[in-house]
Amino acid sequence: MRSPQQARAQASAITSGKARQDTEVSPTAQLRTLFDRPRLSPGQRRIAQYLIEHITEAAFLSITDLADRVGVSQPSVTRFASAVGFSGYPALREKVQSITLGTRSGGPAEEVRGNELQAAVDAEIENLENLRRDFADADRVIEVGRGLSASTPLTVLGLRISVSLAEYFAYAARRIHPDVRLVTRGGSVAYDALLQSREAGGSWVLAFSMPRHAQETLTAVRVARSAGLKVVLITDLALGPIADEADITFATGTGSRLVFDSYAAPGVMCAALLQAMTDADPERTQARLDEYEHVADEHQFFLRD
Repeated sequence: MRSPQQARAQASAITSGKARQDTEVSPTAQLRTLFDRPRLSPGQRRIAQYLIEHITEAAFLSITDLADRVGVSQPSVTRFASAVGFSGYPALREKVQSITLGTRSGGPAEEVRGNELQAAVDAEIENLENLRRDFADADRVIEVGRGLSASTPLTVLGLRISVSLAEYFAYAARRIHPDVRLVTRGGSVAYDALLQSREAGGSWVLAFSMPRHAQETLTAVRVARSAGLKVVLITDLALGPIADEADITFATGTGSRLVFDSYAAPGVMCAALLQAMTDADPERTQARLDEYEHVADEHQFFLRD
């Protein structure tokens, strides 16, 4: 018969073992953390996804075999290894092997593998939680909203992958602002639009720069600044060449778990600035919204519920 001390010791050992099992990080989770780099190109993310989804097999593939399985070139695999912090593919493979061989069969290592969709959602939830903490002090958002509301015209700039966010913001802003000018083409077209906006009395530009950041966005921001326009930037990092050029930067994380980025946090950031714009001039906002609803009803823009 066990003594009370022995029973407590055994119970403690069981509890301790269960705690270790519960907190042990699965190999797929380790690889997701290792490859969670927003600067990875879509092709590099395909390599990362293949390694995560086929970790046991992929850990022992040669660079030639891995390139063939993913459908990329061998130099692409080498560049991927460098992008995630390794001297080359052999060093990366050694790391993947150590992760694979360091797990116990039947333990947490057998966590559902390959569900990158859930991992992508988890990453976006974390981005939104970070944004929520940033919104604890909303004064900066409110102040910028006032500036954007007062700028007539208001220019919205988004090039390449950032076009979708710029179009969303401009579409909504036109409901509450009398003159919103959307710039989605770079080069001399962007320069003309920015200079004309300044000549027409505009004072602010809202610019979007999502990874991978375009050189032409940096140039356009510099042109805007040189013309006397203030630039508000929504991007993924607070540091970098484009952020250095902007007057105000809102850094919001992007979802980088999938081949192409997702923009939950930047989307909420857009909506927050739009809200600040509506609050900056409530009478104008209400008048414009009422007029728009009248026109929408008259011309049947939308399906009736």
